[in-house]
Amino acid sequence: MKKAISSRAVLAIFVLLLIVAPFLLGSFYMTLLNNIGLSALVVLGLVLLTGVAGLTSFGQAAFVGVGAYISAALTMNVLALPPELSVLQSPWIALCVALLVTAVLAFLLGSVTLKLSGHYLPLGTIAWGISMYYIFGTLESMGGQTGMSGIPSISLFGVALNSDRLIYGLIWLAVIAGVAGLNNLLDSREGRAIRALKGGMVMAEAMGINTARSRIVIFVLAALFASLSGSLYVHMQRFVNPSPFGLGFGIDYLFMAVLGGASHVWGAVLGSGLIVVLKEWLQGVLPAILGRSGNFETIVFGLLMVVLLQRSRDGIWPYLARLVPVRARQHKLNLQAEPLPRRDMPNPNEVVLDVRDVTRKFGGLVANNQMNLKIVAGEVLALIGPNGAGKSTLFNQISGVDTPTSGLVQFRGHDVTGKGSRHIAGLGMSRSFQHVRLMGRMTVLENVAIGAHMRGKRGVLASVLRLDRQEEARLLAEAARQIERVGLKDQMLEMAGSLSLGQQRILEIARALASDPCLLLLDEPAAGLRLGEKKALADLLRKLRAEGMAILLVEHDMDFVMELVDRIVVMDFGTKIAEGLPEEIQNNQAVLEAYLGVSDDVGEDQSTSAEPQAAAIAGGSHGQ
Repeated sequence: MKKAISSRAVLAIFVLLLIVAPFLLGSFYMTLLNNIGLSALVVLGLVLLTGVAGLTSFGQAAFVGVGAYISAALTMNVLALPPELSVLQSPWIALCVALLVTAVLAFLLGSVTLKLSGHYLPLGTIAWGISMYYIFGTLESMGGQTGMSGIPSISLFGVALNSDRLIYGLIWLAVIAGVAGLNNLLDSREGRAIRALKGGMVMAEAMGINTARSRIVIFVLAALFASLSGSLYVHMQRFVNPSPFGLGFGIDYLFMAVLGGASHVWGAVLGSGLIVVLKEWLQGVLPAILGRSGNFETIVFGLLMVVLLQRSRDGIWPYLARLVPVRARQHKLNLQAEPLPRRDMPNPNEVVLDVRDVTRKFGGLVANNQMNLKIVAGEVLALIGPNGAGKSTLFNQISGVDTPTSGLVQFRGHDVTGKGSRHIAGLGMSRSFQHVRLMGRMTVLENVAIGAHMRGKRGVLASVLRLDRQEEARLLAEAARQIERVGLKDQMLEMAGSLSLGQQRILEIARALASDPCLLLLDEPAAGLRLGEKKALADLLRKLRAEGMAILLVEHDMDFVMELVDRIVVMDFGTKIAEGLPEEIQNNQAVLEAYLGVSDDVGEDQSTSAEPQAAAIAGGSHGQ
C-alpha cells in the first residue's frame, strides 16, 4: 500500500516547480503556462458552479470578455473620462472596477437564469453568452470585430509586467490564491451549504439553507474568477477582440472542468493544462497528417468528451489521486469548543404542533381531507396508514415543502401554513426523509454539520479568508456530539455513501438533531434497520422524548410503533379514520378493515392472506 503524502507537501512541490519554471523554460513554454493559468482561473469557477453545485453554464467565456473589455476600456480611456476620474486608468483600479461590474451583471443574470431548471438552465447560459459575444463585436469604440491594440501592461511595485515571463508570476499567484480560497470555502459552513445543493433543494431548505442565495453566490463567484482571468489576459496580450469570448471557448472551459475532474479543485488546473497543451500539439500535428489546415482538434475533443463521459465521468484527477495518494485535510475536532446556543424547549404538555382541517387537492384528487392532529411536548405520535393514504403529503404540508389548499398549521403558536421549510426549520422543526437524502461524498461529520447550518452566521468572505475557524470549530463539535449521541462515533470520518442503509437513516436523524429542534419529523426511520439498530433507535427516541422533544413518526413497522409511541393517528384515503392509544388502535375494527383490508366477514382465503398484517397491529404490544 502506497504511503500517502500531505496536501501541503504536494502544494509546496507544485509552487517550487512554478518558481523554477521561468529559469528553465523558453518563451514558447512560458506563453503556454500563462494560457494554462488564465484558463485555470475560469475553470475554478466552473468547478464551484458545475462540479460542486451541479449548475451547468456555457457562458463563462462571456464573463472573461466582460473583465477584458472593461479593463481595456478604462486603461485606454475609451470612455473619455474627465481628469478627476483619471485614477480609473490605472490597470489595478480598472481590474477592481471590472470585478465590481461583473459581480453586478452576474447577480442580475443569475437572478433570472437560475430560476430555470433542467436543460433550460444551460440553454439560458448559452443565450446570454451569445448575446454578450455579439455586444463585444459591436463596440466600435473598441475596434468592433477587429479589436484594439496598445493596451497598457499592468505594473507591480513599479515594474511593468510587459512580457510573458514577467506577468507569469502574477497569473499563477492568482491561480494559487484561487485554489486556496476555494478550498477554504468548501471546507466551511457556506461551502457545505453549496455542496448540499446537489442533494436537492428540498433537503437543503429543510436544513435551513437559503438555496436561492447559495446559487446566486456561486454564480457570482464563478463569474468573478472568469472576469479576473479576462483582466489579466488583456494586460498580457495588450490587445482585445471578441474572438476568445465566444460560445466555443465557453464549451472548451466546460470541457476542461469535466476532463480534469469537475468536482475537484485541483482538477481545474489539471484539465486546463491538458486541454491547452493538447490543443497546441494537435494544431501542429493534425494539419501535417491530413495535409491541410483547419480546426480538426475540435473533432478530436468531441470524441474525447464522448469517451470520457462513458468511461470516467469524474475526470482524470481521481485516477491521479489514486496513483499518488494524498492525505486529505483532516478536520481538527475540538470537543471542548464553546457549545452552540440552545433554543428554549417547550413547556411540559405545551401544544407544539396543531394541524387544523388541512386539505390538499391536486386537481380532482383529494390527497388530504380535513386532517386534524395535535402533538404536545414530550410526546411521540405515530401517523400510520396504507400506501397512498396521504401520510407523506401531510408531512409535506406540516414541514413547509407544500402548501395546503385550505386549513391551518400552527407550530409553537406561529401560523406556518405555506411558509416554506427553511422558515419552519428556523423555528425548531427538523425532519428526516422517506428516501435517504445524504451527500454520499461527504463525511458523516460534514453531513451532520449541514444540519447545524442555521446555528452559524459567518459568510462567504470570512470562509474564503479562514476567518470563520472559531465558529467552524463549534459547529463541528456540535456535529460530533450528535453523531456520538446516535451511536455512529466510529464512522464519524467515513464517507456517508459507504454506510449501510440503516446507518444512513440514523445519520439523517443525527443531522436533524444538529439543528436543535423541538419537533422531530421522522419518515420511516426504522426501514432497513436490523433488530439491534431498531432497539437502539427506540432507546434514542425515548431519551429525546424524556428531554421534552415532540416526535411525529411515519412508520410501517408496527412492532416498532406499538412499543414506542404514545398515540397513533390512522389515515386512509387522505382522511383520519382513527386516533388513540396503541391499545385502542389494536382493537379498532375500522383500522383493521381499512388499513389491512380485513373485516369480520372476510372469506377464508382472504383472512389467511391477511393474517401476518393483522398480527402486526392486533398482536403488537405497547411498552414505555
